[in-house]
Amino acid sequence: MQAAHEVGPRLAAIHVAIARYYTDTVQAHGATPYGVDWTCVPTQELRFVQLLKLCDFTAPFSLNDLGCGYGALLAFLAKRHQGTKVDYLGVDLSSAMIAQACDLWGKRRRTEFVVGHASPRSADYSLASGIFNVKLDQSTARWTRFIAATLEHLHATSRRGFAVNFLAPLPRGTTGIAGLYRPPPGVWRRYCEKALGAKVELITGYGMREYTLLVRPA
Repeated sequence: MQAAHEVGPRLAAIHVAIARYYTDTVQAHGATPYGVDWTCVPTQELRFVQLLKLCDFTAPFSLNDLGCGYGALLAFLAKRHQGTKVDYLGVDLSSAMIAQACDLWGKRRRTEFVVGHASPRSADYSLASGIFNVKLDQSTARWTRFIAATLEHLHATSRRGFAVNFLAPLPRGTTGIAGLYRPPPGVWRRYCEKALGAKVELITGYGMREYTLLVRPA
């Protein structure tokens, strides 16, 4: 698999397509799980539980939320981890998403949002929930380059590690929704171990056909 550092025309075109897609969803459904293409709050929060297993909540930390949408993770942190100070930066390709997030969370202390494909700062941890699932009409080869470039960036800007999730493959013979990306767990686990030199923890079995990777520096 090719490592991807390019942020040239090919990746820029993917970023534009993603931004357009999620701008349409949030304009249609607002600051709701449907607005970020999830089905409901419980499954959205179940994903947050897995991703946040990366973090040590016994002390304050900084967190980059790549593909933050309207900032749903902040509501979950306030509900489940309000005792820990989290210096939060939300990043999203869609300016409409960031506008929703600023309306909801703009007055929260230690909270900022930016429009973009990558975090402008390093943090203790980074999370990215669901940003690799909807590849639209992109080829698998181009989508894997996009994922590789994103994982490299997450690794480079996360001092203590990052967490991402993927949809799992469907059973053989099953026809799924077109445009979704469902790689076997070993594909990106090996990439993070070999290309990034990281330690990877695989989390499965939490009731949905997907999995989470917790990636920490070796």
